[in-house]
Amino acid sequence: MFDFSSYHVLLLVIGASVVNSYWFPRFIPGWEPAASALLIASGLVAYTFFPGMPDILHPIEDGYLWEIASEFAVIVALFGAGIRIDTRFNRQLLTPTMRLLLIAMPLTIAAVALTGWAFAGLSIAGAILLGAALSPTDPVLAGDLQVGPPQRGNEHPVRLALTTEAGLNDGLAFPFVYLAIIVAAQGFVPAEWGLEWLLRDVVYRIAMGIAGGFVTGYILSRIVFSIPSHNPIAKSGAGVIAFAAVILCYGTTELVEGYGFVAVFVAGLTIRRYEPENVYHRKLHDFIEPLEYALTAVMLFMLGGVFLDLLPLIDWRLATLAALLIFVIRPVIAWLSLVGTSLGGQARNDVAFFGVRGVGSIYYMAFAGGHAAFADMEKLWAATALVIVLSSIVHGFTAGIVVKRYTDTTA
Repeated sequence: MFDFSSYHVLLLVIGASVVNSYWFPRFIPGWEPAASALLIASGLVAYTFFPGMPDILHPIEDGYLWEIASEFAVIVALFGAGIRIDTRFNRQLLTPTMRLLLIAMPLTIAAVALTGWAFAGLSIAGAILLGAALSPTDPVLAGDLQVGPPQRGNEHPVRLALTTEAGLNDGLAFPFVYLAIIVAAQGFVPAEWGLEWLLRDVVYRIAMGIAGGFVTGYILSRIVFSIPSHNPIAKSGAGVIAFAAVILCYGTTELVEGYGFVAVFVAGLTIRRYEPENVYHRKLHDFIEPLEYALTAVMLFMLGGVFLDLLPLIDWRLATLAALLIFVIRPVIAWLSLVGTSLGGQARNDVAFFGVRGVGSIYYMAFAGGHAAFADMEKLWAATALVIVLSSIVHGFTAGIVVKRYTDTTA
């Protein structure tokens, strides 16, 4: 008799789900970015109806595994975002990104936190964590909206703004995650811990993230492209160096207590600007992109698998909060923050609307749950899952319009 291993059943189902999620949208022009929603739906269907599936790893009970898996997916995506950007920035091009990071993101955190506390009944610590976890746009799921591969050229300002925002705001949301952890552990008493949080978690860790990314990116650039001058690694065409760059940069920066999320994006940007015409940049990108998609696919399938378990925890107030974030809070705040920049009209509308939420939010929730006890952690996970599902549907099925509207042209 055949003995069906649940592990092999899982491999079969995930493989079939990934193929279907990327294959089915090809029949409908403009639906290609909808794969994220279909992957989540596949996980939900598989764990509801498919016999022989192994027990799903619940994020509340097995948070560490979710943390590690999502962390790896995010750092790969962040490096990939950095390595794709051809544009050399000037003040005009940087202004939209800076507005989104320094104005829109903190206001989004505050709006979600205040709504979560005053309207949805969350604790202060839980509301801050939810705001921090859901504020950054996602470098993984927003990949279809971002700039194209290296050396493609002529990157549209809309796609450039979405790429740079997603590349930096994951790391810049981290101080507020730490703030939530501090409040959960010590209470909301800013006089006792406020200065330490500001100096350590905001100033020092962001600065070390930027410095760590630049230093490791520059050293790796020299090693890859210049040393030894007669036979550098770039001549070998070995794209695995991209993977090495990600884990080396991230690990080094985290060891000195910097934000590794910031570092890997900065490292990608730094490497991309060293010998920018060298075809090896394409090799690095072509290695990292499939890894990014594979990790994302598994994470979304897992999320779909646990979604029905989390769904009973969602009441009408949390559902309203999720809808407000997607349709009101992010679009309105981002739109207002972009007033007076080079982005106007339809371009400003599109950048404001496409605040995709995804794997980064999973990481923050798992990270915080492993470092402090939040009284409403189950509700926080449920709200986060709902926002990601809603974002994958709303943004996934409409992103094709923006991709077509702002397609980068080959230089």
